[in-house]
Parts: sequence; structure tokens; C-alpha cells
Amino acid sequence: MCGIVGIVGNTPVNQSIYDALTVLQHRGQDAAGIVTIDDNRFRLRKANGLVKDVFQLKHMQRLQGQVGIGHVRYPTAGSSSASEAQPFYVNSPYGITLAHNGNLTNAQDLRQSLFEKDRRHLNTTSDSEILLNVLAHQLSTATSHPLTVDDMFAAVASVHRQVSGAYAVVAMVIGHGVIAFRDPKGIRPLCLGKRDTEAGTEYMVASETVALDAVGFDFVRDVAPGEAIYITLDGQLHTSQCADTPSLNPCIFEFVYFSRPDSFIDKVSVYGARIRMGQKLGAKIQREWDDADIDVVIPIPETSCDIALEIAQVLGKPYRQGFVKNRYVGRTFIMPGQQMRRKSVRRKLNAIRSEFKDKRVLLVDDSIVRGTTSEQIIEMAREAGAKEVYMASAAPEVRFPNVYGIDMPSVNELIAHGREVDEIGQLIGADGLVYQDLSDLVAAVGEANPAIERFETSVFSGEYVTQDVDQAYLEYIQSLRNDDAKTVREQQQELANLEIHNED
Repeated sequence: MCGIVGIVGNTPVNQSIYDALTVLQHRGQDAAGIVTIDDNRFRLRKANGLVKDVFQLKHMQRLQGQVGIGHVRYPTAGSSSASEAQPFYVNSPYGITLAHNGNLTNAQDLRQSLFEKDRRHLNTTSDSEILLNVLAHQLSTATSHPLTVDDMFAAVASVHRQVSGAYAVVAMVIGHGVIAFRDPKGIRPLCLGKRDTEAGTEYMVASETVALDAVGFDFVRDVAPGEAIYITLDGQLHTSQCADTPSLNPCIFEFVYFSRPDSFIDKVSVYGARIRMGQKLGAKIQREWDDADIDVVIPIPETSCDIALEIAQVLGKPYRQGFVKNRYVGRTFIMPGQQMRRKSVRRKLNAIRSEFKDKRVLLVDDSIVRGTTSEQIIEMAREAGAKEVYMASAAPEVRFPNVYGIDMPSVNELIAHGREVDEIGQLIGADGLVYQDLSDLVAAVGEANPAIERFETSVFSGEYVTQDVDQAYLEYIQSLRNDDAKTVREQQQELANLEIHNED
């Protein structure tokens, strides 16, 4: 999962993009990048690390210009090498730079076609570089100079016809402006905002509405599935539907875990959705565990706090904060490696013993993916003196790999794959385990926007909305994305980067 930002302003945009990326940091902690246009040249800074570490004063001073895009990354496709930090750049036509959130399901075929037919060399394993080159090739076929609005939209329409998967994209073309677009299934989120100033109207696109809030832009609307937004350098806004058969299928995990609670995604309040998740899960616990003598409900911070509070109210039980979170340790779910995830849990959380001692505790988490974190937290609760430890998950069982930009690729890493609930409970050491029903999760999120035709729920259901995912592809991504494969790939990429540097 990644976060993207693009701004066409009337004053320097470097600080606004920086501020927007800081509030999107939850979407990726591996790398960050900003590129601006100044004097008809790209000014770029990108590196591994958090936003606050990547951009120092000297970098910000060089990122001049009134137009720019930004990106925060965590890797699914490709490695976590600094060479794969975004935005990416190609010099033809005109000069294009691009940032992308999502994952392409036909990346292999596209990579081969780009080399064999279009004679384009790709220097990384990132599918974002593939997207950039597909877009660049389509723009290079335009006969107009400079490119017209219709040329821009025709290029995006061609991208939609060639590319499959999930993608929210923001790109800049030297001498023209910013173009942003969303995949025809609307899997990954993208929104549009504007800000009126004395010098004119400024426009912004971002992964979440919270980024607009952070820099004083007003939310206009969500970018529709398949739609393209083109903002010229002089601030003219153009929009067009560029897909043949668009449909809205937002990723439901955005609401369960990834997005901030103060964001709205496709007209749905993330906070409100989580409240309803807690109400529905509380009702299920009340029905199925009427004989469980639970003393206290404790969330595993932070995403599940609102959910746990609603469960406690439904059950009529006390709600307590039983864990203190160290905010200077990253989110364990998106850390690149099982060993690192294991080591980080106890550095991240510490139990308040008085809330556990001699109590029957219901722990609430947003989801259970690998089970590593749940197992260790249950162990911590017992060490703190809990008499019994129950676990509730606000999401259903994660049984299938994700192919649209979430790092759940290897079925061997998913604790629920091929297992029933009782067995999962035993593996994580819980006295009882309950999951949200998928129908309740869909209802909890979809209630706020009946226009949503379907949610992308493949990690729970195994049904992929792009309808191009078969067992061969699942086996392919498993070979690419398990922890061992990522380590080898990162080492190879770093070696290649070193060889290029030595040749220079």
C-alpha cells in the first residue's frame, strides 16, 4: 500500500506536499519522494525512510516550483531498495514523472511487451515503472505538439485497455501539467480537492481526504473508477471518463485497517464504518458467546480502539486501554520480514498489568493476518496476569493472497489459510476466537454509500474482481513476495546499483 499526492498551485508546493505525505505516512514507511517542476525542469528528492527523515532543509530548498507530486511507499511488487522509491521518471516524451498506489496483475506481459514492441528498457522490478512507460509510450504516439487535452485522455484510455489490476496514479508532464487517474474497478482510492486563493484556484489529488484537510484544501469529490483528471500548469481543470465499463469496487481493507479514521473513502467515513463493524461484531459475540464471562474489553491499539468501544457497549462490559503503544515503532503489518515483525511487537506494545490481573479479557484487533502479532499479544496478556484471554477480529478470516497492492501474498504466511477458527485459536493461544462475518463487514462499510456496487474482498472470499487471477499467477506472486524472495531480490538490486555506481 502506498500514498500519493499531486498539487497544481499558485505558490511553491513543496511544503504542502511534505505536510500531505506526513499524514499519509501510515500508507507506507519504506520510502518517500517528492518531485516538482521548476524552470521547466524536474526537481527530485527520494530515498528510503520516513518523510521526516528523507526531506531535510537543503532538500526542501531545492524542491522549488508551483507544481509537484509526492509518494510514500511500502513494497509489494519489487524490492525495498532505494532505487525503487517513487516517483519514477522518463525523459521522453517531454519528460514524465509518476507515482502509483496499487499493483498490476499483468505486469509480466507488460514488461515483455514494452521491451519487445516499444523498445523500452526497465531498470527496476517495480510495476510502477511499467505503468510509467506504458503511459509514456501512449503519449509519444500523439501527433499534436504540444499535447492536447484529448491526447492526454486518449493515452489514459489506452492505459486502461492494456493494464489490469489496481492503480491510483498521479503523473506530471513537463510543459503540460498533472494527470491523475484511477483503475476502472475503483479498487484503490483517489480524491480531488481545491483551494481558492487571491491568485486563483489550486487543485490537489490524494489517496485520502485527510491529506486535503492537512493542507487546507476543500474536498471536491472522489475520482471515479476509470476517470482521469488533467490539470494544466496554468490551473485549468479537465476531467473525462476513460474506461469502457467502469464499476466501483473499493478495497474493503482500506476501511478495516489502512486508511485513517478521519478520512472519507468513496463517500464512506472510515471512522463511521469502524463504529458499525464494532456494533455488528458485538452482536455476534453476544449471540455466540452468551456463556462467556468476560470481565473487560481491551483493544489492540490503534485501529481497533473505536471497534472495541462499540463491542464493549453492546456487551455491557467495561472498556479499558490495556496496552501502551510506543509510537516510534512502525506498523508491524507492513514491516518487510517476518523476523522483524516478531522482534517489533514487544517493542511496540507494553501491557498495563492492573487491567489484566485476574481478569477474563476480550482482546479486539482489526484483523489477524499472519497470527504472529496476535500470538505474542495474547502471551503478553497472560504474563500480565489475565485469567482467560479471548480474541475478536473485526475482519473475517484472511485466507487468500492479495494481488492488488496489500502485502499478503504468500498463503503459507496466512494463519487462516486451510484452517478452521478453532484451530487458529489454538495456534495463537486464545481461549476463544471470533471473526466478523463477511456479510456484516460489507454491510458495515456499504451502509453509508449504496452506490458502491461491490467491494474488493478477495483476501476473505478468494474472488478477484479483475477476473484475471488464476492459480498460476498466485503461485508466481508467492514466489516473488515471500520473505526469503524479497531478501534475495533486495540484495541483487543493491549489487546492481553498486555496479552502476562504480561504472560511473
